[in-house]
Amino acid sequence: MIIKRYKPFSVCSAFSLALLVQNSHQEESAAPKPTIPCTVSSPNSGSFFDLNSIALQPILEGKKSHKDSRNTSWTARGYDYGVNFTLNICSPVIERLDNVVGVDEKLWRNISAFYKQNGKTYSIGQNKSEPIFRGRKLVLNYTDGSPCGSSSKLFPRKSSEDDDDDIPHRIPKPEDGSTSVRRKSTLLSFFCERETVGEHKAAVSFVGASPDECTYFFEVRSAAACAGIDKKEQSLGPAGVFGVILLIAAVVYLLGGIAYQRTVMHQRGWRQLPNFALWAGILSFFTDIIIILGSSCARIIPRSKGYNQLPTHNGLGGRGSTRAEDENRLIDQLDEEWDD
Repeated sequence: MIIKRYKPFSVCSAFSLALLVQNSHQEESAAPKPTIPCTVSSPNSGSFFDLNSIALQPILEGKKSHKDSRNTSWTARGYDYGVNFTLNICSPVIERLDNVVGVDEKLWRNISAFYKQNGKTYSIGQNKSEPIFRGRKLVLNYTDGSPCGSSSKLFPRKSSEDDDDDIPHRIPKPEDGSTSVRRKSTLLSFFCERETVGEHKAAVSFVGASPDECTYFFEVRSAAACAGIDKKEQSLGPAGVFGVILLIAAVVYLLGGIAYQRTVMHQRGWRQLPNFALWAGILSFFTDIIIILGSSCARIIPRSKGYNQLPTHNGLGGRGSTRAEDENRLIDQLDEEWDD
């Protein structure tokens, strides 16, 4: 008979198994996760930012609107710039646009920022729902707006002091002779503001534009721009966290009590459990309650008549007496005592 000897499970084997499990978890975590639109995590601090609460959506007919719902997009005053701006966050503007200068009609529904001047609509960026971090700044960039043009009708920029002041500044053409058109874009910079601006509100301010009026800068202050918690990555809710705490406390109580009873009190068997007498008394109490309830229910349930109940009036299996005979016998006995 051949007896096989198995090698014991060594520490090296356990370490190798742990490394294998760790590598598998790393491979799973390295797999690309589906990103949620209008959300981003800070590469420096790991904080999670969700701007969806200030991404305005059109109110659909037949649906109840939220108390903070709007039927217009966010606006920003241009003050001395001469025009006012309308924009949305991570979504196209709610307003319906037409005759947008230099933009195909099929792209009009995807415009996220625009302004109007002299009866014309100028797009300053198409929708983009992926905010990014540039250093410590949370920004969102819209591109592919209306063409910048060769001169500005809002604020014609003058040439150098040596040139004639009446000649407007012209954008230099590419040296390679390409015919690519430069288009307007928008850069939104977000700031956390909890006190003056609510979670579903935003305060948009126009900061300025580039000299060639191809890029427009805005500041957006909102509580939505404050760091939060990724709800999808948070696997346990408050009840789950409380349950885990209770489970850990029960395990510590059980293992600690067993160690104390075994090493200090030198108990064996079931008496190694912490507070064995208390738990035994509680178990006995509930056992008695169950027995009492069981017997009470058994009395309530009707039983089928069998051989346990036999008639006694015919003298079989009894004294052969009825209640009336007993009463007569008692009366006769009393009469005899009275005569005596």
